[in-house]
Amino acid sequence: MGKNKEQGFVQHITPRNEDFSQWYTDVILQADLVDYAPVRGCMVIKPYGYGIWELIQQEMDARFKATGHKNVYFPMLIPESLLLKEAEHVEGFAPEVAWVTQGGTEKLQERLAIRPTSETLFCSMYSKWVQSWRDLPMKYNQWCSVMRWEKSTRPFLRTSEFLWQEGHTIHATAEEAQEETLQMLEVYREFAENVLCIPVFVGRKSDKEKFAGARATYSMEAMMQDGKALQAGTSHNFGTNFAEAYNIQYLAKDGQLTFVHETSWGTSTRMIGAIIMTHGDERGLRLPPKLAPIQVVVLPIAAHKPGVLEKAQELAQALRDAGLRVELDDRDTVSAGWKFNEWELKGVPVRLELGPRDIENGQVTFVRRDTLEKGQLPMEGIGQQVKDMLEEVGRTLYSQAKAFRDQHTYVAHDMQELTQGVQTGFVKAAWCGERACEDHIKETTNATSRNMPFDQSDCPSPVCVCCGKPAKYTMYFAKAY
Repeated sequence: MGKNKEQGFVQHITPRNEDFSQWYTDVILQADLVDYAPVRGCMVIKPYGYGIWELIQQEMDARFKATGHKNVYFPMLIPESLLLKEAEHVEGFAPEVAWVTQGGTEKLQERLAIRPTSETLFCSMYSKWVQSWRDLPMKYNQWCSVMRWEKSTRPFLRTSEFLWQEGHTIHATAEEAQEETLQMLEVYREFAENVLCIPVFVGRKSDKEKFAGARATYSMEAMMQDGKALQAGTSHNFGTNFAEAYNIQYLAKDGQLTFVHETSWGTSTRMIGAIIMTHGDERGLRLPPKLAPIQVVVLPIAAHKPGVLEKAQELAQALRDAGLRVELDDRDTVSAGWKFNEWELKGVPVRLELGPRDIENGQVTFVRRDTLEKGQLPMEGIGQQVKDMLEEVGRTLYSQAKAFRDQHTYVAHDMQELTQGVQTGFVKAAWCGERACEDHIKETTNATSRNMPFDQSDCPSPVCVCCGKPAKYTMYFAKAY
């Protein structure tokens, strides 16, 4: 077994420090999350992977509704003439748009785009639906798939078709739209840190990196274990850019026809990639408890002995009654060691083992996936004890990820320090705000600007890291997915 000794049974997963990209591919396939589809750049999300997405949807949907948003569904096809109305937007997406040119045996008179995003469709409907200030705000969200004809793809991180949610809202004033933009960014941040157990940097994107057609874009950036950034969610303020292009006006209280102010915000199945690359290890997945399709697996040990299987079934039911997602693995076709390996690979947060000696002592043996700590718990009150343990697992995953991020976030005062820092993590640096410097940094280091923190008081230097002119902003730079 050699250098893979610490991996136990897992010999089919490439070590992270050897080839992080191959490790990621090994994990998603071996953990049975996805398979490659026969369509270029697309994935089939298998039950275990989709189970994670369903839990993401449940958690986020509750947050959207709590902030006054309603779900809708719009068509996936967009007439070309509609897409062309907002010039900056269509220019930004043109290289990635997939087109439908024929319906049945008939060639279409007008091409139809498969939605890369739905701003244009929402705008066309908002222009019909809005009459007066009494109709505002309209705060809608849709769960759907979108298609972007990507050149290079990787499951969850970048696929031609992917699942996401896209919120689209319109407001009477610029202030309300900005409040909405920042509120949804905060919803995303809280979700990332409390549910995904991933620490994120939130802030404003540069003009170069903002969404096509937006006046301002805000993002949350997570650090993966190879030091690269993953943009895990964005929130955009469009101002009246789209409203003017699509003539979305309302009769204000003063009787004047006024353009609405618009926002959009989205997250996608990329977040599953973020979970894998933030928390995974040489044994496979380590899932945050709130998103684990199976939170606890119960393994009867020596199940052929009298009473063991029955007691394991009782234990599993007690945990289900406590509101937990539980799997009882009573297979007699594989060894206990095989089961340990499989459930660790799948990232189940807590494993409970129950054998004759445990039953005799009125206890159960636990193994935590986050730390691999092993110990015993009394059977009395087992439901609450495991719930408390799952909370602790979530806190530990977050604190481990934050410690890693903090250790790999550097401050740069010159290009040499920036170039060195982005090889293994994020770099915080002073920036003059000029596009030329941003372009130069990307050309020379392959790193991009990620976002500008809201607190700009802690600027690393009075001069730009690139050109030496007076600095205007603190910016995070990193290589990114």
